[in-house]
Amino acid sequence: MSALSAMLERGEISSVELIQCFLDRIDRSQELNAFITVDAEGALTQAQSADRSRANGHAGALTGLPIAHKDIFCSRGLKTTCGSRMLEDFVSPYDATVVERLADTGTVLVGKTNMDEFAMGSSTETSWFGPARNPWSRSRVAGGSSGGSAAAVAARLVPVATGTDTGGSIRQPAAFCGLTGLKPSYGRVSRYGMIAYASSLDQGGPIAQSAEDAALLLQAMAGFDPRDATSLDKEVPDYTSALKQPVAGLTIGLPKEFFDSSVDESVRYASHAALAEFEKLGARLTDISLPNSAAGIPCFYVIAPAEASSNLSRFDGVRYGYRTESYRDLNEMYEKTRAEGFGIEVKRRIMIGTFALSAGYYDAYYRKAQQIRQIIADDFREAFRHCDYIAGPTSPTTAFALGEKTNDPVSMYLSDIFTITANLAGIPAISIPVGFDNTGLPIGLQLTGQSFDEPGLLKLAHRYQQVTDWHRHLPKDFS
Repeated sequence: MSALSAMLERGEISSVELIQCFLDRIDRSQELNAFITVDAEGALTQAQSADRSRANGHAGALTGLPIAHKDIFCSRGLKTTCGSRMLEDFVSPYDATVVERLADTGTVLVGKTNMDEFAMGSSTETSWFGPARNPWSRSRVAGGSSGGSAAAVAARLVPVATGTDTGGSIRQPAAFCGLTGLKPSYGRVSRYGMIAYASSLDQGGPIAQSAEDAALLLQAMAGFDPRDATSLDKEVPDYTSALKQPVAGLTIGLPKEFFDSSVDESVRYASHAALAEFEKLGARLTDISLPNSAAGIPCFYVIAPAEASSNLSRFDGVRYGYRTESYRDLNEMYEKTRAEGFGIEVKRRIMIGTFALSAGYYDAYYRKAQQIRQIIADDFREAFRHCDYIAGPTSPTTAFALGEKTNDPVSMYLSDIFTITANLAGIPAISIPVGFDNTGLPIGLQLTGQSFDEPGLLKLAHRYQQVTDWHRHLPKDFS
């Protein structure tokens, strides 16, 4: 992205020419199904405006560069579908804060990316619009729920894209597609206009080729928003300046629970090779334990569905969104609209959440899950007494085949086993590419930090990427 920005600055290419180039790439790559909506006309109009700003001396680092937003961020005048039949024709009357802030920097929105329905999934296969495909192997998933954004950046259909992360939905697709994906601390990025799945877990963040690009994007996205009650009024540091700081003297903790037999041998090997590079950079490795991390999956799949059952109650066919065609009375309209408008996975999670919140079961399930959540957060606090950062595989495997896990929800959920705990604790985490398995599929390493230490994570990732080139590899059909 910085190279494209430099080309624009030097006048080697105009924003209009650049955007047209990316629109052509998108048109030639429709088999990836990375986009739900492409706004060619609007993008070229924005590009013309960016060129005028540059000519008048008002250009910044992002001015005129193309971007895609996950189709969970409301965008004025464009469809915002959440990958669901329920919102298939919904056109937002306003911009999400993330969309608004990035537009203010001069980025050019080319389209909205494919995603698991209402962000519920780990493969983008629950999308009403069909699954996104992995550019490294089109028979494989791109990950989820931000799979469309990851596929688009990996195939260089856009240089950067936004995603959201509830239990790993930025980091896991970044790992599957050979990218850098950052989940910021809870409250760092505004959730206003980001359609809610699980309000205490959701967080927006960048998906990019490199940590440097992710830092540029986060700089524009982060900051307090009075329209979001979960947004924290905390000063935003200079993320790009932090990239220059050294790694020497830092301690990286390796949880024994993240390197067990569930991790593929190729993933484990690439992870250890990456950690050896950090040692060469001057970091020290130490063994630690997160003893309750295995409880993350059951804890998450009580809390997240419970919050989803509440958040998705607004989709009833009355005010906006899908409405069933025939019904006898109001109750039947509600029932048929929701039965027809939601997919199987969304309905499964709504029912689980409603059950967990129901009379007689609240204490047994939801309250207990919240208690376990606190224990998991305490584990991280204890671990950070012995190390500065925590590292391990982003996912136990590389990208799995399309259809491989659709009939086995628990197996699908377990692909996020190493990412979910950071969401439960509200702390930041980043996935970076660290190699490939023997079939040529990318492998990701996850780095986790303490609350609001995004600068440190970006620094670690950037220093690693200065001595390796995994993040520069391209799928052979998209070079």
